[in-house]
Amino acid sequence: MYTHNLDPVLLNFGLFSIRWYSLSYVFGILLGWWLGKKIISHILQRVSLKFDVKEFDDLITYIIISIIVGGRLGYVIFYNLSYYISNPIDVFKVWEGGMSFHGALVGIIIGTYLFSLKKNIPVLFFLDVIACVSPIGIFLGRIANFINGELVGKVTTVSWGVIFPAVDSLSRHPSQLYEALLEGLVLFFILNKIIFKEVYKMGACSYLFLIYYGIFRIISEFFREPDAQIGYLFNLFSMGTFLSFLMILVGLFLNIFRKKNENK
Repeated sequence: MYTHNLDPVLLNFGLFSIRWYSLSYVFGILLGWWLGKKIISHILQRVSLKFDVKEFDDLITYIIISIIVGGRLGYVIFYNLSYYISNPIDVFKVWEGGMSFHGALVGIIIGTYLFSLKKNIPVLFFLDVIACVSPIGIFLGRIANFINGELVGKVTTVSWGVIFPAVDSLSRHPSQLYEALLEGLVLFFILNKIIFKEVYKMGACSYLFLIYYGIFRIISEFFREPDAQIGYLFNLFSMGTFLSFLMILVGLFLNIFRKKNENK
């Protein structure tokens, strides 16, 4: 059993500080940008598309804005709408925390679609690349959640349980680490094996991302405490489980549709 005593702040300069959570975004984007270029170069050797890998830099700007806007609005709408209706100015206080993965996902899809229209390139080409690099950011983000002592797991008696003193004195599942493992590492290896080892099929990685992330998130939700302001929807499942189930359905539908078109 481990008692959590990690400091969310890496360096404190008085007027401002450098937090692990902020660094997870920075390094997630930088590593994703680096790997994304390699994936694009690999794909362009197999398919004929009029796209210069250097233009991927422009997409990163779209992605950063989409993550911030989508992630924040997703949290506001899905997880704490009543509070923000009463305190609308707090919507802009991003530094106080409150980001939603599912909201960021929607934001990225919209931002990438707008970018694809500008470049006249199929949006699924870019979404496949983003799907393969996203687990890097997810992994780092979940590690940062653990360092922050937030999004804690359910009470447990397992030997690897963690006590989060800021929450209570009970031993809990380190659900953040479960998510880092499944949604980060495992998902990363699955998708990158497909993109580098198999014949490129446009849209396959995008749809499989939706399916596998949804499955892994639902598994993790069994060990994670629901958000206090929401609890369980209909006393059955968390908001994260509900949104992930929708992801799986959408991913399955689109993947089946893709395969039918391939067989025509």
